[in-house]
Amino acid sequence: MTYVIAEPCVDVKDKACIEECPVDCIYEGERMLYIHPDECVDCGACEPVCPVEAIFYEDDVKEEWREYYNANVVFFDEIGSPGGASKLGLIKHDAPLVAALPPQEGEH
Repeated sequence: MTYVIAEPCVDVKDKACIEECPVDCIYEGERMLYIHPDECVDCGACEPVCPVEAIFYEDDVKEEWREYYNANVVFFDEIGSPGGASKLGLIKHDAPLVAALPPQEGEH
């Protein structure tokens, strides 16, 4: 099991979760942050600090955002498992689901 970042993060990217993550498994895409499903150790440190409540335990993702589990997986198809987000910085792409969304600013 892992944690998942969902739609409330799109076009927000607060990054408080990145600072709390002890294993550096939260990566920054163009429009949202993504949790690497193979690197996450399920500690839950990221969830309570998210100001837009976008982070969910995999089994607790709201039905309307279930597809974000796959978005968090697909995001890493090209980069694999780099073993830490801090050495990569901003990754200039997003999962197709996220890239296709209209701008979300002001809707959260």
